[in-house]
Amino acid sequence: RIQKTSRSTVKPNWVFAEMLCKCLVGMCSCSVYCVTPVFLISTEEGPNPHSASGEAKQHQKTKAKKPINCSQCGKKFVCLSFLKRHELVHTGEKTYHCSDCKKSFSQAGDLAMHQRVHTGEKPYYCSDCGHRFSRLQHLTRHYKIHTGEKPSHCTECGSNFRAMSALKSHQMLHTGEKRYGCSDCGKRFATSGSLLSHKRIHTGEKPYHCSDSDKKFAQHYSLVVHQRWHTGEKPYRCPDCGKSFSQLSDLKTHQHIHTGEKPHYCSDCGKKCISHHDLQSHQRIHTGEKPYHCSDCGKCFSQASVLRSHKTIHTGERPYHCSESGMCFATLSVLVVHKRVHTGEKPYHCTECGLGFSQLGNAKKHQKVHTGEKQYSCPDCGKHCSTSQYLTLHHRAHTGEKPYHCSDCGRGFTFTSKLKEHQQNMHSV
Repeated sequence: RIQKTSRSTVKPNWVFAEMLCKCLVGMCSCSVYCVTPVFLISTEEGPNPHSASGEAKQHQKTKAKKPINCSQCGKKFVCLSFLKRHELVHTGEKTYHCSDCKKSFSQAGDLAMHQRVHTGEKPYYCSDCGHRFSRLQHLTRHYKIHTGEKPSHCTECGSNFRAMSALKSHQMLHTGEKRYGCSDCGKRFATSGSLLSHKRIHTGEKPYHCSDSDKKFAQHYSLVVHQRWHTGEKPYRCPDCGKSFSQLSDLKTHQHIHTGEKPHYCSDCGKKCISHHDLQSHQRIHTGEKPYHCSDCGKCFSQASVLRSHKTIHTGERPYHCSESGMCFATLSVLVVHKRVHTGEKPYHCTECGLGFSQLGNAKKHQKVHTGEKQYSCPDCGKHCSTSQYLTLHHRAHTGEKPYHCSDCGRGFTFTSKLKEHQQNMHSV
């Protein structure tokens, strides 16, 4: 919105305003969108040649020209320079390179904004909560959290979104469109950002570093979330139970517990999931995909979290400590579940008999007692199991695998329970 200001109220210095406007908001009747840097100057010599009125006159001249069409996609532009900039999307040319991480960009402005990731510069800040941002559009989107504004509306399911980009990504769930394909494994994605994130699984690239723990991350947002473990920051709070979360997505997923909503369903077996991430993990049961590999033993996993937990077997690392019992754990999730032993918390309940459980997995297993469901079958003997874990344990009877070994005598066991029983009977003092 452009607000008229008299010359007497403008300070005698340079003021730069970065504005996204639709042809200076009604000053022109055409439908061409532009980004116009407007300079306001107050001097004694005379009017500013770069004022808003000057920009309007210049734009009217531009409007008189015939629009130029892109030969690849037909998109129209009023300026040849805008067309040339757009054509880089089709050619893939990226002439600007980051000296820190070697990432390339098609425009100098994109490179300048990217370098703020390495410098940590965040020139834009929220006047309501003090959060700082490296990009103006991120601040604009953040403001909508405080105002509650969600102007982008999905016509299929009625969901509302703060940003048009989020709406477009969401709409691909309805259309099933996945236009971006991975050249390494053939997997397809709805957005180019998702494809870039996925490719780092193959390349192993982790350009974002934590200064506190020396951990590395493939995504900048993952670094931001990780740093909240050091600061203890949990900015997202559930209005129903007061529980706080470090990620907005975790809060949204948590709220489904209160509403009972499971918006994501599997097209193969009809199972409903609380989050899209849970659905993707579930679908790997049908596809057999295991994209996460252990560099130490070569074992493959369907989920990155399971791979991280597995790696602690090789490293012996147990960084999470219980303040009540002093026990140490390899993952935070196991520590959270363990703490419920002390608190007695059982947040998951059976909808049939009301029995409470400290873990969601145990509640799901229990419910199959009522339904009799056994959806996992053994490819060797055809036996059906109620959970994938039971199927994995059963399959060891065919393979002879004994992954658990006694540290005293080296004997191998199929189950951890058998290993513990052996250690108590044979090696206990």
